[in-house]
Formats: sequence, C-alpha cells, structure tokens
Amino acid sequence: MAKFNLREKFAIWWFKQNRFSKTIFQVSVMAFFLLLPFLNNPIIDTAGSSFQQVLFYPISIFVLLSIGLNIVVGKSGLLDLGYVAFFAIGAYTMAILGTKTTWNFYLILLMGMGFAMLSGVILGAPTLRLRGDYLAIVTLGFGEIVRIVAVNIDAIGGPRGISGIPTPPPLFGYEFTIVDPKSYYWILCGLIFLTILAVRRWAVRRPGRAWDAIRQDDDVAQLMGINTFKYKIWAFVLGAAVAGAGGVIYASQVLSIAPEQFSVNISILVLACVVFGGIGNLWGVIVGGFLLAYIPERIRFLSDYRVLVFGLVLVIMMNLRPDGIIPRKKWEKLEEKKSPKEKV
Repeated sequence: MAKFNLREKFAIWWFKQNRFSKTIFQVSVMAFFLLLPFLNNPIIDTAGSSFQQVLFYPISIFVLLSIGLNIVVGKSGLLDLGYVAFFAIGAYTMAILGTKTTWNFYLILLMGMGFAMLSGVILGAPTLRLRGDYLAIVTLGFGEIVRIVAVNIDAIGGPRGISGIPTPPPLFGYEFTIVDPKSYYWILCGLIFLTILAVRRWAVRRPGRAWDAIRQDDDVAQLMGINTFKYKIWAFVLGAAVAGAGGVIYASQVLSIAPEQFSVNISILVLACVVFGGIGNLWGVIVGGFLLAYIPERIRFLSDYRVLVFGLVLVIMMNLRPDGIIPRKKWEKLEEKKSPKEKV
C-alpha cells in the first residue's frame, strides 16, 4: 500500500469534503490569519523588529507579489524578471497623488492598479512575442528603466524619493500608523483573499485553460486556435494590477519611498518564492512567499552570516524538493483522483 506524506493526506482529505465543510474550513483559516497580529509568542517572534511589523512587510507583501507573479510565470510560463517595476509604479502613484492631492486612499489604490495595468499593456504589447531568455532580458531591463527614471526625475523626488505620504482613513476604529501595522496587515489580507478567489475562478475558466496551454506549448496552443498574444497580455495586466495594489499599500505604510527600495533584487526574491513554493501551484506559492519572507527575519540574530544561512537553506531545499514545497504536478494528480460526484 502506497505511503502518503502529510501534504498528500491533507489533499486527499480536502478533496473528499463537501462544499459546506470546505467553506467552514476556509472561514476558519481566514479568521486565524486575521487574528495572527495578536499572537505574541517568543518562538515565532523575530529579532530586530516586532512580529506585527514583519507580518506586514515582508511577509504579506511578498505573499501578495508571489500570487501576482505566479499568474505570469506559473500559469502562463512567461519569465518576468522586472515585476518590481509594477510594485514601484503603484508605490509612486500613492506617493505622488497622496502628497499632491486630497484624494481618498481607496481611489488612489484603484488608480495605482490602473497605472500598473496600463504599464503591463505598454510592456507586453511589443515584447510578449518574444520567448524564454529574450523575454526575461527585456522585462529585466524594464524593471531597471523604471527605477532609473525615478532616480533622474526631480519632479518626483529624484534619488531622494518622496516623503510625507499620507495614511489611509481609520478602518473599523483602528488608526493607520507606522508604529501599529495591524490595519495595514488586514487590508493586505483582504486583498490577498480576493486575489486568491479571483485566481481560482480564472483557473477553471477559459483564461486559466488558455494559460495552461500556453505554458505547456505556445505553438500547439496557437494551432488549437487560442489567441496566445491576448491571454499573455491578460496575464501581464492582471499580475501588474496585483503588484500595483501592493505598492500603494506599502507606500502608505512606510510614509517615505526612494528608488533604491525597488531594485531588481525584489523581483528575484519574489520569483524565488514562486519557484521555492511550487511554480504554478497557488497554495505552494503562498507557502513559499511566507517562508522566504519570514526565515531571513527569524535568523536576523545571525547578523553577517544571515544571508549565508538563508542561501544554504535555499540550496538544500531545492535539492531535496526540486519541484518546490508543493509541486503542481502532484497536486493535479491528487485532484484527478476525485470521483465525478466530488468534482461537481
């Protein structure tokens, strides 16, 4: 009899549950994460900064960005190394409009997503006919172009950046302050939950099936009549919208931004989260984003050796689990074992 590990046992248990049981479980998990900032445990606490601060940045931000990048890299198979550019566009939208106008935070949030989506179209329209390494080089250049433009334009602060960014209005009686990030964390949680719901809906509909076909073989997808260029643009636009929203919330919390905060290293780390968790698997990407954001903060007490230990952990894990913590293929095979009644 085949032996299953804990992850596979959970997957099999999950597929056997009815809709009501799944809903109860999902609501319980969401409630747990919403209450997580109140958890004060020295075992999980991080050195140098409070666990609440780390929950907002880098953990929640990296999880959100990983979900967005997974649409581009994991679902569509497009290697994007300039994803931080959309994050920067959202942050600068909040900084510029927040300091120059009296517009509401939530209106600026929508505009930040809109500008990021427009940038996705501008980048994707001329470049998405490229493939593989060529696409990676072009997107890497785009990410650097956005940062360098921000450095050289004095109207948006130049290398000094922009300070005095306003905070959002109170949420359910909780003030938004840099000292207490719980309200920011809850906004990010809501955005993450909505993004997960949207991605899962797209995955089982025409866009998701088209992305899967493009990821497996672009030429065959075209021969099957799929407008691959259109769905690639959609992937870029939707991924950019998620990053833009994250950038707006991030800028409103740190109150001051500068171009150095949006280096290519962010893109590489977010891509590492996607690969480490399980490229193409939504739940694996979330786990990967959480772990790769939390581990460096947890071992901060190692000081100069922290990066070395973090790198060793990545090397060891990728040798033990080359397909990621929760591989996409194994999850799909377990899903196929569901009976027809359970699939409905």
